[in-house]
Amino acid sequence: MFYPTFTIFAKIDDKTLMNAQAQEKTTQMHWEKLITSKRFGMEQYHDDRHHTRTDFQRDYDRLVFSAPFRRLQNKTQVFPLPGSIFVHNRLTHSLEVSCVGRSLGNNVSAVLSEKYKNEPWCYKLNHLGAITSAACLAQDLGNPPFGHSGERAIATYFSEGNGQIIKQELKNEYHWQDLTHFEGNANAFRLLTHQFQGRRPGGFALTYSTLASIVKYPYSSIQSTKKGKSGFFTSEKQDFLRIARDLGLLPDGDSGERYHRHPLVYLVEAADDICYQIMDIEDAHKLKILTTETVKKLFLDFFDDDRKKHINEVLEIVSDLNEQIVYLRSCVIGTLIDECSTLFCREEQALLEGRFKGALVDHISERPRTAYQNCADTAWTKIYKSSDVLDIELAGNRIISVLLDKFLDAVRSPDKAYSRLLLNKVPEQYEVHSTTLYGKVQAVIDYISGMTDVYALDLYRKINGMSLPSL
Repeated sequence: MFYPTFTIFAKIDDKTLMNAQAQEKTTQMHWEKLITSKRFGMEQYHDDRHHTRTDFQRDYDRLVFSAPFRRLQNKTQVFPLPGSIFVHNRLTHSLEVSCVGRSLGNNVSAVLSEKYKNEPWCYKLNHLGAITSAACLAQDLGNPPFGHSGERAIATYFSEGNGQIIKQELKNEYHWQDLTHFEGNANAFRLLTHQFQGRRPGGFALTYSTLASIVKYPYSSIQSTKKGKSGFFTSEKQDFLRIARDLGLLPDGDSGERYHRHPLVYLVEAADDICYQIMDIEDAHKLKILTTETVKKLFLDFFDDDRKKHINEVLEIVSDLNEQIVYLRSCVIGTLIDECSTLFCREEQALLEGRFKGALVDHISERPRTAYQNCADTAWTKIYKSSDVLDIELAGNRIISVLLDKFLDAVRSPDKAYSRLLLNKVPEQYEVHSTTLYGKVQAVIDYISGMTDVYALDLYRKINGMSLPSL
C-alpha cells in the first residue's frame, strides 16, 4: 500500500535554495527522497486518502488520456507513416518502450526491495515499475513532427537558417541557446510542466518522480554538450531546480544549475534504446530493407550456443518468416531487459553517487553488447540512410522551416493583415501575444512541435496555396 506524503510547498527564493544546497553538500541520492507522490503545481493538495490506483499509476493514465499522447499516432518514428505495411509511429513506440520500462523497473524493484526490506521506506520501491513506465510514455511528448529530423529542423532553422535574424533581437544568450539547441526531451519537460494559457498550474501535474525520470540531460541548453542535448529550457529552469532539490538529486559541479540524473532515467533510457534499435530492425525486415537472413544473424548473435539451439528448435516449428523474426525479437528484448536491470542493481551505488557514466546498454555483458552494437551499425548504414527515410527528413525540414518563417513573422508583426489571419489559426493556449519576443517564439515552437505530420503537411499546403478546403 502506498502512503502519500503531506508536504506543502513553501515559496523560497532562489538565493535561499542555493545556500541550503551549499550547506548540505550531499554525496549521494537516497531512494526515500527520490520516490515521492508530490505533484507539480498541486503541492498543497495532498490528502490522506488511500486510493486504489497509486499516484504513479495516475500519472500513466493521465498521459494515456491526453491529447498530446494521442497525437503521437500520427508522428513519424523512423519510416514514413503507414502504407500497405504498418510500421511504428511515435505512439506505438512509446507504448512498447513503456512496457519494457515497466519490466525493467519491476526487476529492479524486486532486488532492491529485498536489499532494503528493513528500511521503513522500503514500500516506496514497489512503485519503480509504475514510475518508469509512466516516464517512458511521457519522454517523447515533446518531439515535433517528422521524427528526429524535426528536432534538427527547428534547431538548425535558428543556427543556420532564416531564424538567425532573431539573435540580435533576443539579447539573451540563454534564450538563443534554447532555440539553436532545441531538443525534444527539454520540450517534453516544458509541455508537461508549463501552464499554457487557460490551463491549470503545473501543466499535467505529474509527480516529481515521474517528471525527474524523463530528464536525460539535467542541465540547461547553455551548458549543453557539443551534441546540443539539454533537459530543460531557460523558461523551465526554476521548475526543474525546484524538483531536483526536493528529490535530493546530486549537484554536478558548483553552478547550482547542473545535476546528476535521477537513477530511474537510466531505466527509461535503456527501454528507449532497446526498443529503438531492435524494433527498427524488425520494421526494416517488414519493409524488405533487410533480408530475413541478415536479421536472423543479427538477433541470434545475442545468444550463446545453448540458447541458440533452443531458439532454432522453436524456429523450425514456425514457418511464417515474419513470426520467426517476431519470436527472435522478443528473445532479444527479454535478454536486454535482464542484462540492463541486473547491471542497474549491481551499479546502484555508483548511480546514487552520480559516478556511473554512459548508458546501461554500453556496459552490459560482452556478447549482447557486441550484438547490440552490430544492430546499431546496421541501422545506421541500411535504415537511417535509406531513400524513404531521407525523403521524410528532406520534406519535414522544408515544411517546418516554412511554417517557422510564416508564424515567426506573424508574431513579430501581428498588425499585418496576413499576420492576423495566420494567428487566428493558432489555438488560444499558445501565448503568441506574449509581452516578450522569447515568449512569442516559444509559443510558435509549442504550436508547431505539437502538430502531427499530417496536420503540418496540410497547413504547409494551405499556406502555400497548394490546397483548399472542399467547397
